[in-house]
Amino acid sequence: MAAGPTTAEKSGASKPEGSSDRSPRPGIRNRREGRFRVPGPRLLMIAAALVLLVTSGIWALYGSSWFRVEQVTTSGTQVLTPREVEAVAAVPVGAPLVSVDTEAITSRLLRGLPRIDTVEVVRSWPHGIGLKVTERKPVLLLEKGGKFIEVDATGTRFATVDRAPRGVPKLVLDVSASPSLRRFDADRLLLEAVGVTGELPEKVARDARVVRVASYDSITLELSGGRTVFWGSGEDGEVKARVLVALMKATPKAGHFDVSAPTAPAAAGS
Repeated sequence: MAAGPTTAEKSGASKPEGSSDRSPRPGIRNRREGRFRVPGPRLLMIAAALVLLVTSGIWALYGSSWFRVEQVTTSGTQVLTPREVEAVAAVPVGAPLVSVDTEAITSRLLRGLPRIDTVEVVRSWPHGIGLKVTERKPVLLLEKGGKFIEVDATGTRFATVDRAPRGVPKLVLDVSASPSLRRFDADRLLLEAVGVTGELPEKVARDARVVRVASYDSITLELSGGRTVFWGSGEDGEVKARVLVALMKATPKAGHFDVSAPTAPAAAGS
């Protein structure tokens, strides 16, 4: 009598050919199906609220009358007037504040008013534009045709005025016969003179009336009271300034000072 099939054989016989004996783990099918779930009402409400918020913000900035330019204020002017600055700035009053082209305003001011050194254009919410101006300051004056050309600390000639500003020395470029012109033109010598004025001690700077340039290494200062200082070239300016202060203290009645060679300064009577 033949033995019956074993438990393993029964099990194998009951499975279709090629089928796996691994059953899917619980939850896998659910997770896969969950990837394609339709957003719920709560999520749709949040998305709609965000869209409404963004749309309202854009309308408030560009379409409403809430944030439009109503006033322009100018600060920092000394020689220029706020009216002059604002006329050149041409800020579009009535335009949305957010759309104002601040770079274009800056460009117009720097191009139209050379006296302006720097300007900051700022939005002052909800209705203003502020123009913060820094003007150039003259350190030397070039006299021409009865008028005066102002020169700033960078050597820039930025304005012509009818009256000489107080406390600003005149620059005399007497270089027509100077052999140094072959190497240093008038603009370079002007820069040397500007550099010298920047190195002057405070008291000497207040007393300076004329800066006379004959050549690159021949710069002379004419001070109040008929005093003169032979500075030489613009080199070693800080050292020359310290030596000049000491020399003036040591010889208060002298009228002529020479610091062109700061290691061997000299002073002479008036």
